[in-house]
Amino acid sequence: MKSQAKGDSNLSDSIDIVYLWVNGADPVWLSKRHAAYAAWTRQNHQDLAVFGNVAGRYRDNSELLFNLRALERFFPEHGQVYIVTDGQTPAWLRPSERVTVVDHRDLLPAGASQVFDSGNIESYLHHIPGLSERFLYLNDDVFFGQKVNPAWWFGERLKVFMEPASAAHPAALDPAETSLVNASIESGRWLAERYPHYRHIAQVYSHTPRAMRKSVMHELEHLAQDWFAQVRSTVFRSWRIPPIVPDLAPRWMVQVGYAEQQELNPLYINTGDAQAEWQFAELEENFGKLPFFCINDTCDEALDDDPRLLRIAQTLQKLLPRPSSFEFANNMESVAA
Repeated sequence: MKSQAKGDSNLSDSIDIVYLWVNGADPVWLSKRHAAYAAWTRQNHQDLAVFGNVAGRYRDNSELLFNLRALERFFPEHGQVYIVTDGQTPAWLRPSERVTVVDHRDLLPAGASQVFDSGNIESYLHHIPGLSERFLYLNDDVFFGQKVNPAWWFGERLKVFMEPASAAHPAALDPAETSLVNASIESGRWLAERYPHYRHIAQVYSHTPRAMRKSVMHELEHLAQDWFAQVRSTVFRSWRIPPIVPDLAPRWMVQVGYAEQQELNPLYINTGDAQAEWQFAELEENFGKLPFFCINDTCDEALDDDPRLLRIAQTLQKLLPRPSSFEFANNMESVAA
C-alpha cells in the first residue's frame, strides 16, 4: 500500500535544498574529531570503513561557495537552503532569510554523541524543521551543471541514478569494500526479506543530487527502524553498518513505485586520480550541458596547498566567477590563488 506521498495534489511547489558541510581545517573542530576518534577506536578498532576518517572526507576546498553559485545560476527558483553542519558557519556566508544553518545538535536527539559519519547525519535530514515535502539533498561536492527542471527530477516518480558498470559484490559485508558496495549488499538482504519478488542489481548509485520526499523518508524510517537505529549509533563510518540514504532509500523507492531508476554515467572527477586533469578539461568543455557533476576529494591526507586540490577552486572560479547572493558583498576569499 502506498502512502499519500505519491500524489502531488496537496504539495507546495517549493523545493528546498539541503547540504552537508564542515570545515575540516578548523582547529576547534579538528581537535574534537581527533579526540572522538581516539575514544571511538578503543571500542571499535576494527570497524572503520575504507576511507572512513581520511582528511579528504572533511576538507573544505570552497566547494559549498561554488555550489551555491551553481544553484543560483541553474535553479534560481529553489526554496529554502539548509546547510547542516557541526557548530560552524562559512566565513563568507551572508545571513539571509533564504538560508538556514542547521547545527547537528539541533537535528540529532538531545544527548547524542558528536558524529563524524555523514551516513548518521543524513538519516535525520527529513526531520529538519520547516523542510518542504520535496527537497534535493546534495553533498557539497555534487554540483548542478545546467538548468534544473523540477518536473524531470520529481514528476510522477522521483529520479534515481545507478552507475552503468556492474560490481562483483561479495556475499557478505566486507571491511575491504567501500561503503557504497557494503550498502548495496545490506540493501539487497533487507529488501529480499520483505519483498518476495525483489531482484537485486549489483550496481551502486551514482554521486548525484538526490531528489527526496520528506513523507517517503518518514515511511522508510518506520519500516527500517532497526537499521536507522544502527546508523544513528555510529560516530565514524563503520563497514559493519552501511548508510541508508545512498542505497537503501533509492532501491526501496524503486521497489514500491515512488521512484524510477536510470543508468547514468555522470562526470565524476577523482582529484587524486591520474586522469583528473583531463576530467577537469572535460568539465570546462561541457559545463552548461551537464545535468550535474561531482568533484570528489580523493587526495586523502594531502596538504591543503597540493596542486591537485588547488585545481578545484581554480576551475570552479573560472566556470562560476559571479558571486551568489549568499556571499558577503565584500567577500575577499582568495579561492583561485
